[in-house]
Parts: sequence; structure tokens; C-alpha cells
Amino acid sequence: MLDARVVTNKKSKITPYSPPEILVVSRDPAEPPLYRTVTVLSYCQRSNRPLPRPTPVTKIAQTFVDTEDNSSSNQPRLASNPATRALVQSPDSPEFCCPCGAFLGWKQIRLGGRRQSRSYSDLRLLGNAQSRGFAWEVNDASRITPVAEEPKKSVKKGQAPIELLPAEILDQIISHLAIDIPPNGYTPRNVDLVSCLLTSRTLHSATLSVLYRHITIPHSIIFSKALNHMKQYPALGTIVRRLDFSHFTSVGLGRTQQMNVEIQNVTSKTLLECLELLTNLKECLLQEHLEDDLNVDVLRKLLSRTPSLRAVDFCGCSSSIFSDGFLSAVTEDPDFPATLPSLRRVSLHECSGLVPPVFETLLPRLVNVTHLDVCHTQITNSALMSIPHSARITHLNISRCTKLTGPEVVKFLTTHPAVRESLVYLNVMTDSSRHQLLDETDVDNLLPYLTSTLRSVNLGGAKIRSSNMPSLLRLSKHVEELGLDSANLTISDINLFFALPPSDSDSDSGSNATTTTTTSTSTNGNTTGNANNTNHEDPSPYRVWVPSQLCYLDLTKNPHSVFSSLSTVRLST
Repeated sequence: MLDARVVTNKKSKITPYSPPEILVVSRDPAEPPLYRTVTVLSYCQRSNRPLPRPTPVTKIAQTFVDTEDNSSSNQPRLASNPATRALVQSPDSPEFCCPCGAFLGWKQIRLGGRRQSRSYSDLRLLGNAQSRGFAWEVNDASRITPVAEEPKKSVKKGQAPIELLPAEILDQIISHLAIDIPPNGYTPRNVDLVSCLLTSRTLHSATLSVLYRHITIPHSIIFSKALNHMKQYPALGTIVRRLDFSHFTSVGLGRTQQMNVEIQNVTSKTLLECLELLTNLKECLLQEHLEDDLNVDVLRKLLSRTPSLRAVDFCGCSSSIFSDGFLSAVTEDPDFPATLPSLRRVSLHECSGLVPPVFETLLPRLVNVTHLDVCHTQITNSALMSIPHSARITHLNISRCTKLTGPEVVKFLTTHPAVRESLVYLNVMTDSSRHQLLDETDVDNLLPYLTSTLRSVNLGGAKIRSSNMPSLLRLSKHVEELGLDSANLTISDINLFFALPPSDSDSDSGSNATTTTTTSTSTNGNTTGNANNTNHEDPSPYRVWVPSQLCYLDLTKNPHSVFSSLSTVRLST
């Protein structure tokens, strides 16, 4: 067998006309080595010289290249050889080499200045990017399967897949791009929605409904722009469902409240113009920064001339302009409706300037109210009891109302149909240093009657003591937030909220504990409360243990809660 290696003359510099030589060596140790150099064909061909015919070499099983002269007599033979045919057709084709039959891979060789070969596949790619491969490989074009290109579908205008979606689904998709929280300062927001407006007619109409459905006004410039757009295109006002001024402020924008008045972007006149355009408004959220702009005309438009209004919030509005305007709109307007069936959520949080006649006139008209927030107002017992029985209140906040009394509040919470079986959130918190709403008797009469639908209860400031723990434990089985501000509970009482389930050996002791609980409750001297406890508490010692659902427990101003004692509280896992 023979081996072929490329050698060069180290003494002489290789020129384009001095091709490298291939040294043919016998690999059989029993056979004498044969040294013969074979000139590479491509270099001779590139130099435009006639191809020399090599001297026959004995015992060479395979010639590397065919160096026959390209004469007319040899045309048939050249045509039958794929390698020669390729050279004839393309004189400038890159070099190629044919190894011997026992070829196992060439190492440490250089052809035409290329990097050394590492494997058979590397050797095949030694040529440039236009290399055809080895000479013995025949490129059969019939074996190549052409890849059929998919025809480009021409989409007509308005026929894109997303444009063919139903309007309801498209509205839900675009709604995820809306940003309700305004940025700090004058940074533009809802940039994605603005981009959708410029995409197509279908997306433009769908995006408009999302962009104008909930309008959040962080400062007066945005309000001025929105008002001008709706004046120019009144149809946009019919899309608005919520007008939110709860983030409206001039703090951090380099302007004072007096400067806002001088700029005249948000005034009672512009607010009234805006409300006139919002014919389908359902929610309106206002706050103390606009209290001087909420005059009688604006309030009358909101309360009596917006039949679609479902929620209104006047949080923190306590100025004289607002209070006088509210009183006039409710009590002095002859067109004020007898009932407000569409108004379901009313917030007068911290509206301390409203006088009691406002509540006595407004609350009886809320026949379908579900959310009522009258925190820190002058609401009276009669106004609270005047809420229609048809209402189903789920969220009630009567905290810090100094004109309410404990017995009337207990009567309302335990007997009134509007709250007896529908409450989810209840807040009767008071500041015990200023006003005491629920004393010991009121607490004993209230806790057993609290409905099982409650999930958040704030009893801060009430006279709660250790004897109320059975009722509080019953509440903890379904209440997730419990406020016990200023409650007189020991650390042992607090541990009961997080008690582990009793073991089987404690079944007998559980029966004694139930008897002890009933006895301790009867010592309170409240016969009515004992009867109610009998109806609500299961006296069976084999009742199923229910874990506590508490996620938040407020123990502010607890006389027994110090750092050393709180470290002993057991938390169940």
C-alpha cells in the first residue's frame, strides 16, 4: 500500500508556478519504498502551461489526477471522467485530491495555505467556498429534492387573523395593555394603546373603547386634553365608564393649589362640561384636591342627573363649598329623585363637614346600596336605621362616627335585613381615648350575632376581655382580618387563636373544657346572650376541629402585649 504526503522545498521559495510535490511512500514494511513525486494538477493548470504526462510508476494502485493533454483525441475519455470533466468546464476550479484506497485521514498537511486537516470531513472542505468535493463523487442533480416554498398569502386590508376575532375577545386582549396607575410627573403613559390606534381600522375602534373607558386624571393638563378631545368628538364621551380623580395632585409638579386655580384647567365649570359629555358614566372618584370645585351644580349633576351612576366617592371633601353644595343638592332640589336604584357604592369617607340632614335625606334613597363608607362623619342613629330593607350591604364602615351610640349600632347590625346576613367587611373602630362606642354589654350582645359571611372585622376600641374569647374563636374560623385594638386579652388568650388540633387523648378533657366554657359564659349575667350562645355554639365534645383562618391580627395598645410576652406566642403550622 502507498501513502501520499505533500512536501515542499524548504530551501526555495514557492512561487505560483512552483507547485508542491506529493511524496509517494510504500506502507508495506516488506516492500521497498518507492519515491516518486507527482505534480498537483491545479497548479499546472493555473499557470496555463501544458499538463505534463507523468511517468508510469509501478505498484501505484491509483493515480491522483489525470494529466492527459486536453487534445481533441482525448475528449471522449475526458468526458467519461467526472473529475476531468469538471476541470475542463471550469478552468479556475479549486484544487482537489484523490487519496489512496487505504486512506485513513491526512494529518499535518497544508494545501494552498489552508489549515491542517483534522478528519475526513475537514479534508473534503479544504477548498474554498466553491469546492465541489472529491473527484470520485458524482453530483446527481436528480437526487436533490427541491424544497417547495410556501406561497405567500396576500392578506387583504381588514382580514388579518387578529382583526377577525370577535369584538369581545379583542377587547379583552387590548385591555391588558391599559395602565390605570398614572406615572409620576408628565411622562406619557398608555404608549402601547396609542400604537394600536395607528395599526388598523379594526384595532383603532377596539383600542378607543379601552383607552376612553377608564379615564384617570393625575393632573390638570391631562384633564384639559381629554376634555378638548371629547368636545371635538362627542362620541368619545359615550365610551367613558369611570372618571378617576383619586390620583389628582399638584404635589411634585412644581405647582401649588393657588397656581392650579389660576391656570383654570380644572374648575367647577370645566367639571360640569365634562360630566355633560359623559352620558354613560358609571363611576366617579373625587377627592379633597377638588373639594372647592364641587359646587351645587356639579353635585346635582352627579347625584340626580346621571341615571347610570353606580359608584361615587367624595373621599376627604370637607370644605364649606362642598358641604353647602351637597346639602343644597340633596335637600333643596325639587327634582331630586325619590330613590336612587342604580347607585350601589357610596363613599363619604372623612366628609366631616356634612351635616346630619344630608344622611337622613340621602340614605333612605339608596335602595340597592352594597358599599357604604361613612367613616368620621356626622351620621346619626336615625339615618343609619333609615337604610332601606331592600339593600344588601357587603361593606360597611362606620368607624369614628361620634354621633352613633353602642346599643343602636348593635341593634342595627343584629336585626336590620340590609346587613344581618350579607356583611363581608365591617369596621366599627373608634378611638377609645376620645369616644367609646361599644362597651362590655354591647360587645356581649354583638359578637354572638355576627354573620358567618364576614371576612374582615375591626373591633378596635371596643371593651373586649377574656370572657369574649369563645365568640372570638368562633369568628376566627371564617374571619381573615381581625382588629382588636385596645382589647384586654392576655397572651394565653391570644394563643388560643393558634391552638393546635386536640389529640385523641384529649377527648375527655375536651368535654370538660366545653362545660367550663358554658359556665364562664353564664357568669356574665346576660341571659339573652346565653340563649344565643346556646344556638350558635355546638356543645358536643366530639365536634370537628376547624383551623383558624386569620391572616391579620391587630393587637395595638394591648396592655399585655410586650416584647417578652409576644415571643411566647405559639403559631400553628
